[in-house]
Amino acid sequence: MSLSKFDHLAKSLDELGRLGRDRRLVTRIPNGLQFRQDGHTIVNFGSNDYLGLAQRQQQRSAYVGSGASALVCGWTDHHERLADTIARLESTEAAVVFPSGFAACSGTMATLPQAGDLILSDELNHASIIDGCRLSRADCIVYPHRDTNTLQNILSTQRSKYVHVWMVTDSVFSMDGHIAPLHDLCDIAEQFDANVVVDEAHATGVLGEHGSGACEALDVKSRVPVRIGTLSKAIGSQGGFVAGPRVVIDYLINRCRTLIFSTSLSPAATIAAIESFERLQSEPELRNRVTALAKEVRLQLSLPPVSELEAAIPIIPLMVGAERKATELSGALLKLGYYVPAIRPPTVPDGTSRLRISVSAGHSDEMVDGLIEAINQVR
Repeated sequence: MSLSKFDHLAKSLDELGRLGRDRRLVTRIPNGLQFRQDGHTIVNFGSNDYLGLAQRQQQRSAYVGSGASALVCGWTDHHERLADTIARLESTEAAVVFPSGFAACSGTMATLPQAGDLILSDELNHASIIDGCRLSRADCIVYPHRDTNTLQNILSTQRSKYVHVWMVTDSVFSMDGHIAPLHDLCDIAEQFDANVVVDEAHATGVLGEHGSGACEALDVKSRVPVRIGTLSKAIGSQGGFVAGPRVVIDYLINRCRTLIFSTSLSPAATIAAIESFERLQSEPELRNRVTALAKEVRLQLSLPPVSELEAAIPIIPLMVGAERKATELSGALLKLGYYVPAIRPPTVPDGTSRLRISVSAGHSDEMVDGLIEAINQVR
């Protein structure tokens, strides 16, 4: 991956520096309405903790309120440690954490593509990506789900009209459990000098030897410069992140509105996420367990065969079709003691309503067996 693709971002950052408008995240160690910075105790008059309630919480072992946006004084040593942990896991130069995965996706796609650029977005991408593309000043073309032939045809005719091209996709599609054709997308990106942005929300912590996601599992990490993830799914905390080249992360810190104008992630959530990432490495049996359960459920329900990697995904759609039927089945399972949500339009296309089973390493064999029995009873 050539960093020359991001020269325009570096020039923009240089211009901000020339004007004295460049920003950076300053790590502060919170202690109520004071904090430690560079070895000194500082009294904090920059916080939004108007009633002092957050600093009361900070007297506990788990801090609740961050007190401000990341660029004001809400970036603590916990945030810094979490960002470093993510960057190491993702094998990138840097990372930054957001208050939510939605903010990470929408903000990134609204910020990196600019006027004169083109965004190519899979039609089943998450709503946060869709909204970010709409907010961007770039043109956007939505291509059919995982249709790389159409994508290539679009670029063959349109590439010369644009300065930069951004191809964005979920790695694991949340309603189907499909995996994006990342190898093909990277090949196309390299052919047409485009950037690939991948949202690993449902793959982080689950796929790959170290749990960093589908890009790791498919060995394309070095070919995907910008990767987005969430801390609220497999990581079991809250928030989102973007990992990538230092210039990209610095540009987001300086330009991304969902980062700049949001109160930063709760320190309690950052601590929880750090602990989860540590467990991710020390307890690989958790990933093995959830993978085994996903495969077992598919087998017991006699679902159509999928690839080995897709079989490991803990999202298992049980296709129903009609909305009413899906809600009826979900209600019947609830009466038997099992909550399996009905997913209906507009979340999914008309005529494709389904039950979405999400398995967890925390589910016992008895729980899974009971679910299978209940599903076979009601359908």
